[in-house]
Amino acid sequence: MPDAIHPFNQSYCSKTSVPVWPFLSLSFFGGIYALLPYFVLWKPPPPPIEEAELKTWPLNFLESKVTASILLASGIGIIIYAGLAGEDVWKEFYQYCRESKFIHIMSIDFTLLSTLAPFWVYNDMTARKWFDKGSWLLPVSLIPLLGPALYILLRPSLSTSVIAQTPVESE
Repeated sequence: MPDAIHPFNQSYCSKTSVPVWPFLSLSFFGGIYALLPYFVLWKPPPPPIEEAELKTWPLNFLESKVTASILLASGIGIIIYAGLAGEDVWKEFYQYCRESKFIHIMSIDFTLLSTLAPFWVYNDMTARKWFDKGSWLLPVSLIPLLGPALYILLRPSLSTSVIAQTPVESE
């Protein structure tokens, strides 16, 4: 893989000299709280993607509309499951949330990650140059699971963006 597009290359990950690996490593133990300082310092550039790279793992999986559909269906299923849960199940959850620090912190972590979803959606929109048509999805992306999944399903493929950004050679 060329150094310019390697995911752990400093110039690819950020316009600043802040490495991502310490924050990512700490996030396995500290969740979003370890990532928040990185997001404050991070200035994401548009990703340099080549057409041939779109056909390789994991981009072909992440760009697939099938993957996006599965994410959206899973989000709808989880929300329906939570909505159909009885009052006793929710009381038990609140009891666990009060008594277990782990469940309490994980609930706050999920809420914070869901709150930051528009940040990632905006970065992806600007990288794909799709902000003018998809800006209505920014507030929708605040809906946990469904908003980001809907954006992933509706966004244009990177191959369209790559072709649009490729300069035309004159003969």
